[in-house]
Amino acid sequence: MKKYIAELIGTFSLVLFGCGAAVVSGISTAPAGIGLLGISLAFGLAVVVMAYAIGPISGCHINPAITISMLVARKINPGHAAGYIVAQLIGATIASFTLYTILKGAPGFKMGDWALGANGWGEGYLGGYSTTSAFITEALLTFLFMFVIFGTTSRHGDSTMAGLAIGLTLVLIHLVAIPITGTSVNPARSFGPAIIGGGKAMEQLWLFLTAPTVGGIVAALVWRGLFETKEEEYK
Repeated sequence: MKKYIAELIGTFSLVLFGCGAAVVSGISTAPAGIGLLGISLAFGLAVVVMAYAIGPISGCHINPAITISMLVARKINPGHAAGYIVAQLIGATIASFTLYTILKGAPGFKMGDWALGANGWGEGYLGGYSTTSAFITEALLTFLFMFVIFGTTSRHGDSTMAGLAIGLTLVLIHLVAIPITGTSVNPARSFGPAIIGGGKAMEQLWLFLTAPTVGGIVAALVWRGLFETKEEEYK
């Protein structure tokens, strides 16, 4: 239960800090918004601090795509994986509701099609990229994200620096993907804002549940097939 609660708190923090930075201090809502770099840093730094806070407890997945990838790589058992994913989705939803509760106190606040920092694509969303571009971006960047995670947490990596490396990778991912999809690479991060905000974000949620999962599974298969050793599998 400690692991599940840690995952809930970690995912809550990621969504609150990351999406909160985007909609409270972001590009269009603040007189001197923090911009793309600031939002990218908010998501990346949230992962860094949570990695060191809850990493020793749960491994700090805070992302269903990571948990599923770890399951495929045999680094977590199915029972724990299911508990992690449920906790992550709950944490993201609570964070999104908390953010909504705060934002509705602002003058003139109203929910749009992609409210609360929701992910999306197409006409009316940031760069207006196509469905194909959005899917490729999410799947490929999740693959690279997971490759870094597997590498830094393996016996060949430096465990003391893993949290920093993973967080900085997420910053890089956001710098590329924010104009395309708002950057998910995390089904829970997309789930919370879509569930609470509704609109087109809910209609497009399917892509942010499937593309990161596909990328994570491919990363697990590549890592396990080419780089893994039997000693590193979950026992």
